[in-house]
Amino acid sequence: MRQRLSSEPDRYRGRRRVPTPPRSRYAYVAASAFVGAGVVAMGAGNFPDAKAVSPTVLHNLENASAASSQIADRAADPGRASRSQQRGTDKAAKASEVKAEDVWLLPLDEYTFTSPYGVRFGKLHAGIDLAAPEGVPYKAVHGGTVTAAGYNGAYGYSITIQSPDGTETIYGHSRRVLVKTGDVVKAGQVIGEVGNTGYSYGTHLHLEIHVHGNPTDPITFLRDRGVDIKLQVESIYAGLASEAS
Repeated sequence: MRQRLSSEPDRYRGRRRVPTPPRSRYAYVAASAFVGAGVVAMGAGNFPDAKAVSPTVLHNLENASAASSQIADRAADPGRASRSQQRGTDKAAKASEVKAEDVWLLPLDEYTFTSPYGVRFGKLHAGIDLAAPEGVPYKAVHGGTVTAAGYNGAYGYSITIQSPDGTETIYGHSRRVLVKTGDVVKAGQVIGEVGNTGYSYGTHLHLEIHVHGNPTDPITFLRDRGVDIKLQVESIYAGLASEAS
């Protein structure tokens, strides 16, 4: 074994070997130092000159500022909410008008069903009879145009209303009619008073419906439209009648 000379340098005496960090760690440290210096500089008010900043960055900052201003202006505009509410009200009103075209109602608030549609005394009884006290006002079961109003033979004082689809509704034996030919009425509008005129046996309202010129059973016709004469139940759109008036 060779003896080490005293003149030879002792490479290990009093020294510790420090491991070399990987390059990625150096990059991270350098990047952190750079970012930290940038934050300190900005905090001190040393923002770089606008000429040295990218035009694209400046443009984006300007757009963001403008957008923030617009949002603040909208939030501070008291009339904006009112206009939005008004638009909502207008849409609701239009929706109500469209639904009102489908409204079918009972002609009387209280009555007694006394006679059905069908053959009676050897002849067709082309409608139904609803007994009520004389003078009680009755309403249009559906909207349309009055095509006849006045005395009409066996019907007595009667009213005929034609709906937009051509369906005709006849209200007979009235004591008095409250509309005239050419009037446009809405469902639920009072149009006459119950009476006992014409070929009638007792005070009642005779209700008759013609589809394509032919009489049809009002019980079935109205039930298909949400109105049950016997149960005295109106359609789900009944509440729209007063809103549409």
